[in-house]
Amino acid sequence: MAFQTYSLFVLSVIMISFGHVVNSFNLLQLQTDIDKLKADFNSSHSDVADGGPIFTEKLSSWTERNEKRIILSQIISMYLKMLETTDRSKDHVRNISEELHTLKESLSDGSKKVEDLKDLTKLQMSDLKIQRKAVNELFSVLQKLGDTSGSHKRKRSQFQRLCKC
Repeated sequence: MAFQTYSLFVLSVIMISFGHVVNSFNLLQLQTDIDKLKADFNSSHSDVADGGPIFTEKLSSWTERNEKRIILSQIISMYLKMLETTDRSKDHVRNISEELHTLKESLSDGSKKVEDLKDLTKLQMSDLKIQRKAVNELFSVLQKLGDTSGSHKRKRSQFQRLCKC
């Protein structure tokens, strides 16, 4: 299925997951607008099915609410980038863009986290100054890792005590 075919699904997941309430009229209007966008992009073309889905498959591996905010904010950014090069004089393109901008604002903390991840990939770990800083922070990083993994162990052991499995 097409990049555009998943638009309503992705938007619905975002809206539901993060409390963005849309009445059924708006959702129907959004579906109509997305159908027009599909026509603009000729998303019924035979090559659309090649390689499988591009977003929905990735969404399934992000399970925690905060994780979803990260991936969804990035997906929304990609849709917005795609729509920048689309004819903005069309009402349906403007409506979809406005809805996406509203959703992106509600996911702003996810966008910040994506930027943090991108910044990490840019670090030159072969740079001696970066290495020194990293070594100075190593113990703190390991403590934070211990804090997060410890909470999972506690939850699991509490569950095991409660469950007579």
